[in-house]
Amino acid sequence: MSTGLAVFDTTVQETNTWLKLVEDRLKPCDRQQAYGALRAVLHVLRDSLPMDAVMGLSAQLPILLRGVALEGWRPGDGASDIHDPQAFAQAVEAGLPRDFPREGSDTAEAVLSVLADQLDPGETRKLIQYQPVALRRLWPAIHHAT
Repeated sequence: MSTGLAVFDTTVQETNTWLKLVEDRLKPCDRQQAYGALRAVLHVLRDSLPMDAVMGLSAQLPILLRGVALEGWRPGDGASDIHDPQAFAQAVEAGLPRDFPREGSDTAEAVLSVLADQLDPGETRKLIQYQPVALRRLWPAIHHAT
């Protein structure tokens, strides 16, 4: 499907690439479930970061995913008080359908792995450094030192 606008066609293609990567890491998820997983993790991550880090993250995302990530964001609320992996996983699970085939911790690790692979390595390191030490272990080990 072509929109006739290169910028829109490109972001749809890039978004589908990201969804396929999530889908591959979260088998037996389908494309719709991969979208739900990516959205849930982006929202929990976004809500755990200060505003400047959220803006840095969003600038690295395909335009379509930038909209998904910032949907419903209330920057005036400040960062959430999630400081441990279990609370992060529970927040992710709360954003997923009840029948989602994977646990929140698996979902968070899979999506953060895709982010680490797709984002600029320097941006990934910055995002990890903004996270409390306990949450850094959700990211792929090669991207951080705790």
